[in-house]
Amino acid sequence: MVLQNPPVSRTRSFSTVFLIEMWERFGFYGMQVLMVTYMIKKLGFADTKGNLVWGAAAALIYATPAIGGWVGDKLIGTRRTMLTGAVVLALGYAMLWVPSDSEYLLYVSLGVIIVGNGFFKPNAGNLVRKIYEGDDTKIDSAFTIYYMAVNIGSTASMLLTPWIRDHVGARYGAVWGWHTAFGVCAIGLLLGLANYALMHRTLAHIGSPPDSTRLSMKRAAGVLLAAVAMVFVSAFILQSENVARICVYAAGVVILGIFIHLIRSSESNERAGLVAALVLTVQTIFFFIFYQQMSTSLNLFAQKNVDLSFNLFGWHLFDWIPEQFQSLNAIWIVALSPVLVWAYNGLGRLGKDPSVAAKFAWGFGAVAAGYFMYGLGSHTAVNGQISSWYMVWGYGLYSLGELLVSGLGLAMIARYVPARMGGFMMGAYYVASGISQYLGSVVANFASIPRDVSDPLVSLPIYTRLFNQLGFAGVACTLIAMAMLPLMRRLSASHSDVATHHDPFPASRSEEGYDNPIH
Repeated sequence: MVLQNPPVSRTRSFSTVFLIEMWERFGFYGMQVLMVTYMIKKLGFADTKGNLVWGAAAALIYATPAIGGWVGDKLIGTRRTMLTGAVVLALGYAMLWVPSDSEYLLYVSLGVIIVGNGFFKPNAGNLVRKIYEGDDTKIDSAFTIYYMAVNIGSTASMLLTPWIRDHVGARYGAVWGWHTAFGVCAIGLLLGLANYALMHRTLAHIGSPPDSTRLSMKRAAGVLLAAVAMVFVSAFILQSENVARICVYAAGVVILGIFIHLIRSSESNERAGLVAALVLTVQTIFFFIFYQQMSTSLNLFAQKNVDLSFNLFGWHLFDWIPEQFQSLNAIWIVALSPVLVWAYNGLGRLGKDPSVAAKFAWGFGAVAAGYFMYGLGSHTAVNGQISSWYMVWGYGLYSLGELLVSGLGLAMIARYVPARMGGFMMGAYYVASGISQYLGSVVANFASIPRDVSDPLVSLPIYTRLFNQLGFAGVACTLIAMAMLPLMRRLSASHSDVATHHDPFPASRSEEGYDNPIH
């Protein structure tokens, strides 16, 4: 909703959201790239525990925006909720800045980050939609640029914070290295907030209805109390593996049960769409299981079994820090996005633009090839370490799959699910994405390495066995997606009128829940 006639250009309004989003992603990914390694190397967690704690945190990070969007739309306003989220995130990163070996401080800090992310993520994207509301020709290009902000911020921080950790640690000790790196994430958010303070007037006319009214202290106090409670509930869940497992699996059973109830109680002409939505949700869960490996098993694989030197034709180019390999995902997305846009536009002019179901199949095929790449690298490994170039190409294939698959789930749900069920389906999709983050960490633990094992020759076959199994799982997902093609064609034909007049829900990209611009 636009509250009044805009007194400033849309470009200036968009720039304000773009910049705070860029700094927010800088902080989040700077933290994420280090977190699992921090828990294992600094706090002494076993790799299985580190993976599961981060998996539970990621599950909550993905699920809470469904609540944060409602808070912004109905209670305190989209702008206020986004700003609150940025402040809370800065506080969470600042808490990680404090030198401490306390596990509980870690859990509370992650709880603060979970709440801040829930407030920030959906409302920043909603502001972009409101800025360009009613102008479909510009909103796609706006989200293309917005998507670049995500990747610019994440690439910069994933390269920078591991470097800061190592260089500060070498001079002042490992403790200060870790916590200074987390401190840089807080500084990134503070820079974003400072910029927002200078430019906030450009958004004065944009927001949800509560933004145009005086803030209700009663509502604000209620939101504050609920946020504080959620911080400690999150910390409680994170510190107990059993509680986390029960919450995740119970959420999955509830969602499945509601799906079955909706399918059984729906009209006959609605049932096929709901079944398709269920299958697509399951496929999306598998996609995010693949995604979660980047911060867990692939990260630990880079620590133990990847040659960190980049050499080309005998020339040494540079060395990387193991965590920095995670930045390859964002780098490849920036590189591949314009290529796919060009390809889709060309196919569209020829009337051969592939269906979203076909993109699902292609995407899972690319993901499968990416995971097989790591197994292939093991055949040329030297002393248990594969060439860093296998990581480059493995991440490249996975990122291609992400661009093809990511964002399609909610768009297809919006197309095939009755409007009266749309709100539930969007929430269910976010929760399912969160469940898959935890399941991804469970899968990563199939490649757990005993603490007394440091020989790369021992750990290499353990990791590559998992990656090959994930490759075969990707092949299975490809075959399922191909088998779904005839059903999707029939649904597309029968729902074409609905799709034409129905705006899709915001897509949930693997990171962040933002529109993938190339769809």
